[in-house]
Amino acid sequence: MAEELKSQRGETAAHAGLKRLALIWAQAHGYSICAIEVRLPQCRYRADIVAYRPEPKAAGSTAIFECKQALPDLRRDNGCSAELRARLQTVHRRRLLLEKHLRVHYPHLRVTNSLFPEFDSHNFAAIEHHNYGQVLRELNALQSRLSGCTKFEKLLRYGCANLCFLVLPNELFRASEIPVGWGALVESNGTLALMGKPTWHDTTPENRIHFLERIAAAGTRSLNRGFRISFEEVLSSRSRAGL
Repeated sequence: MAEELKSQRGETAAHAGLKRLALIWAQAHGYSICAIEVRLPQCRYRADIVAYRPEPKAAGSTAIFECKQALPDLRRDNGCSAELRARLQTVHRRRLLLEKHLRVHYPHLRVTNSLFPEFDSHNFAAIEHHNYGQVLRELNALQSRLSGCTKFEKLLRYGCANLCFLVLPNELFRASEIPVGWGALVESNGTLALMGKPTWHDTTPENRIHFLERIAAAGTRSLNRGFRISFEEVLSSRSRAGL
C-alpha cells in the first residue's frame, strides 16, 4: 500500500506509510474527516494530514499530523526562534567587532563609494579572513533557519489547530526532540502508539469551520483528480452557464 502511495505522490514509501498509519489512528480516535497535503489557515504552511472531529452542538475539534522519517528532516522544522535570535545577536556582535579590527589593520580595504568617508564600505572578502568568513557563514545559516526552520513552533503560535501530532518511526523517537506542545505518535510493528500527549490549544469556532472548509476543498481536488476533471473544464462549464 505504501509503495502505491509513493508512486502516486512522489514520496518515499516510509513517509507514505507513516501518513497511512496516521490516517487510521486519527479516524479510530474520532477524527472522521481527514485530508492530506492541506494548506493551513492563518499561515503559509502545508500539513501532511489535517483532521476534524465532529462534536454534537459544537464546532468540533481539529488536529494536525506531521510525519517525519529522518532526523535531519525533523530538526529542520524544529528550530526555536528565541534561541536562534539570541545566537544571531551574539554572532552579529562578533561580526561588528571583527570588522572594527579589520578596518584598523587593513585600511586598504576601504572602498570610496560615498560622499562622506564615514559611510565608505570595505571589501573584507578581498583578504579571505578565515574567522570573518566563518562568522558570515554562520550568520547566513542562522538567518535561513530563523525564516524557514521554525515550522513546528509557528503552527502552535498561529493557532492552526487544537492539537498537533508528530508521527515518527520507532528508531527516530527521542523525547527531547519532540517540539514543546506537540504530541508524539510512534510507529512500532505497523501501528502507532501515543508516546507523548499534545497540549490543547483553543481556537475560535470560525477558525475550526475554516479548517473544515480546507479539508473539504482538498477532498474536492482529490475527487477531481480521480475523475480527471481539470480546473479549465470547471471554468469552461461556469462560463457556459453564465456564472
